[in-house]
Amino acid sequence: MGSLEIERDEPVTPAGRLFLRPEMDQIINSVFGVKNPLDVEAVKTEIANSMMLKHPRFCSLMVRDPNGREYWRKTQIDIDRHVIVKPDPLDGDDDEDAANDYLADLSVSSPLSTDKPLWEIHLLTAHKCAVVRIHHALGDGISLMSLFLACFRRADLPGQIPTIGLEPQTKQRSGGRRNPVWEVLTFVWYTLVYAVEFVLRSLWVKDRKTPISGGAGVELWPRKLATAKFRLDNMKAVKNAIPNATINDVLFGVISAGLSRYLDHRSPNKLQEGLQITGVAMVNLRKQPGLQEMAEMMESKSRSRWGNKFGMILLPIYYHKALATPLHYVKKAKTMIDKKKRSLEAHFSYNIGYFVMNYVGSKIACLLNYRIVCNTTFTISNVLGPREEITITGNPVTFIRANTMGLPHAITMHMVSYAGRADMQILVAKDIVPDPKFLAKCFEEALLEMKEAAEAEATSRS
Repeated sequence: MGSLEIERDEPVTPAGRLFLRPEMDQIINSVFGVKNPLDVEAVKTEIANSMMLKHPRFCSLMVRDPNGREYWRKTQIDIDRHVIVKPDPLDGDDDEDAANDYLADLSVSSPLSTDKPLWEIHLLTAHKCAVVRIHHALGDGISLMSLFLACFRRADLPGQIPTIGLEPQTKQRSGGRRNPVWEVLTFVWYTLVYAVEFVLRSLWVKDRKTPISGGAGVELWPRKLATAKFRLDNMKAVKNAIPNATINDVLFGVISAGLSRYLDHRSPNKLQEGLQITGVAMVNLRKQPGLQEMAEMMESKSRSRWGNKFGMILLPIYYHKALATPLHYVKKAKTMIDKKKRSLEAHFSYNIGYFVMNYVGSKIACLLNYRIVCNTTFTISNVLGPREEITITGNPVTFIRANTMGLPHAITMHMVSYAGRADMQILVAKDIVPDPKFLAKCFEEALLEMKEAAEAEATSRS
């Protein structure tokens, strides 16, 4: 590869440097299913002419200076080195299993080559899907979703890019006026409490051992991958049954109920009722929600600057053998998440990481981040995808899924919504969680039970 022209190398951002550490090496693995067989040459042409290759991150090498400092250096793109075609059928009972097994194998000890820009697209032509691998140093979920959507078109309106997120809804209001002094005091209190907890988690406080606990070195263990499938209408039905609830409240209620059910299956009558199990969630800190225009995202002065802009929060759930009604899981999740919203925990974690990266060094920042993950039990994220069905080279997209690699958790969960559906990828260390399909079923059944309970409550009120 030769350089296009003599340009100054651009320093990698602090968050990008953290993700490039060997201990982290975070890669986002996404998979896009399509309805019709893939036309390899058409896909290559689409990529070559796409917004993606107009973005400097996707046509730059990651290089290091003599002091080990990372920079982006512009280069030429050889599409054939980035698009990897897999024409032969893979092992698996069906296309979904084959793709999930392929992603699981990629999730362990499969780094991206640094002699080319840090992205690849694997075309599994026998299974009608494309696996997109992008290093987390290039951007976060919001940035990458925005970039992807700029490359796709709506199936119903081929000349338009899709919209992102849920349909606008009227916000419910709680009764009564709030005392502004009390609001400020609780805001300061929750921020202080959660900041202290965050620091302690990075040092020595950790979850009690359970059958789903990971730990140092688990990121190198063999993996399995399963998919939990939800209908957004079902999640909305549960959300509407609880005043001022959100889809994230419902998702975390489903996680709480599903993990409790799974743990009861793995260790019946052995866990203490109310045992805390802590998750790590990534929170978008961008000021403007939804799809960002690519030009705005790449402007250096934009409030929605391209890159990694998210904070980390700790989300505890509690093991319960059974609650009075499935909706109680969502109510408990909402109470906890509401407290988190009334704090600056996500901003604190982002800024403390930024400070440590800049003034102490990436090695210490990576160590602290690694310890937080080792001292908790699971990772959860939720990225809003397109509302409408979309196409690539005129081929309808049937699903969008994503997961990450490089974490010592035994369970990582990433949900992406798309056209009325939401698929959650559940990546597990198979020697710790040998049956991820059963775990996925626990989550799916938990949501259906919550929906039935919501409908029963609505019927009783009418």
